Amino acid sequence: MTPERLAKIRAVLDKRQPDLTVLMERVHKPHNFSAILRSCDAVGVLQAHAIPARYGIPDLEEAESLALKGKTFNETSGSAAKWVGLQIHPDTASAFAHLKSQGFQVLAAHFSERAMDYRQADYTRPTCILLGTEKWGVSPEAAELSDAHVIIPMMGMVQSLNVSVAAAVILFEAQRQRLQAGLYDQPRLSSEHYAEVLEHWIIRHARGQ
Repeated sequence: MTPERLAKIRAVLDKRQPDLTVLMERVHKPHNFSAILRSCDAVGVLQAHAIPARYGIPDLEEAESLALKGKTFNETSGSAAKWVGLQIHPDTASAFAHLKSQGFQVLAAHFSERAMDYRQADYTRPTCILLGTEKWGVSPEAAELSDAHVIIPMMGMVQSLNVSVAAAVILFEAQRQRLQAGLYDQPRLSSEHYAEVLEHWIIRHARGQ
């Protein structure tokens, strides 16, 4: 590895936000799944979370993509899958239990009576953005468990954006708020965690993964 490449890896890791993440609840189309990971990398998400589309969801055959098991991603992700960790949860309840134990507020991208403009949320807090399946959106269980619902105001005829586009819009608002708050100004990981992630990234880079 060249010194320049190592410096680039360190510069990226210096900006990683361990307290900003997404939870993809049964997002089953590989191009959407991969595009969300690409946006995560772009704003400095350290690790994303996903619930595979395996339980009681229409189009189950399509949902069996290996992309949802954290093993392969299509070309849409570029190299994002190398740099964004992915934790798979067996179901919605266990995913929420894990995130809550880590102190995350969960903001569901979900239209409801209690939904607020996505720009009104405070993303400087430890935040997980919940994104639902392409056709049906966030499940009733996840909507109920979420701390708040956010929506992206639409001025046209369509009622919503593609899930990966919506993820990008919300993530970049989170980035904007965090930049203003100075949360990208210095490394956010502990020295031990930083060293662990750096070693992992260097090894993956060396293996060409």
